[in-house]
Amino acid sequence: MGDAQRRFGGLAADSHGADGGRPPLVLVHGLTYDRTQWGPTLRELAALDPGRRVLVLDLPGHGESPGRESYQTADVADVVHAAVTEAGLDRPVLVGHSLGGALATIYAARHPTRGVVNVDQPLLLGPFGELLRRNEPLLRSPEYLQLWESLLAGMGIDQLPPAAQEMVRTATTPHQELLLGYWGEILVTADEVFTAQRVRELERIRSLGVPYHYVAGSEPPPPYRQWLESVLPNVIIDVLPGGSHFPHLSHPTELARIIADVGTDPSGER
Repeated sequence: MGDAQRRFGGLAADSHGADGGRPPLVLVHGLTYDRTQWGPTLRELAALDPGRRVLVLDLPGHGESPGRESYQTADVADVVHAAVTEAGLDRPVLVGHSLGGALATIYAARHPTRGVVNVDQPLLLGPFGELLRRNEPLLRSPEYLQLWESLLAGMGIDQLPPAAQEMVRTATTPHQELLLGYWGEILVTADEVFTAQRVRELERIRSLGVPYHYVAGSEPPPPYRQWLESVLPNVIIDVLPGGSHFPHLSHPTELARIIADVGTDPSGER
């Protein structure tokens, strides 16, 4: 893939490939990381689907993108759309890991989209919301990294290849203002209100006929799978086993195949 580094909509980005008949792709990383995490997936896409137009972004406050006053997820999704528009992409496939998966979902409910690939981001808060609220004093204290480190310990990092482990542990910027900013909605929103918003977004995606793939690093809990399939009956759930929260780093070849096929019609034309 040829590539060019520049800014679109104020966000730092790498633009690969060229426009063509295939749906363009937009890759969005997770909280505290940056666009370099997509390196293994990009290499596999280049081999599998040469020349495909791919835009890889640094989210606000991450990597080389400037911060902003509001990290409300709907606002950030709109910032991503501004970058997509400035880059000249028409109805892209949104691929997001972790926080990026939530943003891709919100984006698809608000803006024209050819498909969504949500990489290991559950859309219900569950115990995570309770954990954040219980630890809000710690999160707001100088010792906030204790909470971040405890979360990382449960992400299966030791199951990743050595180079990927190094990337996850070192290529990260867990600044307090980013954690508080992007998690702010969780801290102040009741679970039922949060769930109702996700349901509205998924119902919108369903009504638009947008393909939705959920790629998990381990088998989703049965209640969550049942909920997701009840709200979005045509969802495709792919499990890339290993238990890691980073299936794009543990299984880049398999993920590239999934991404390359999203948004294609049944005849295989793109």
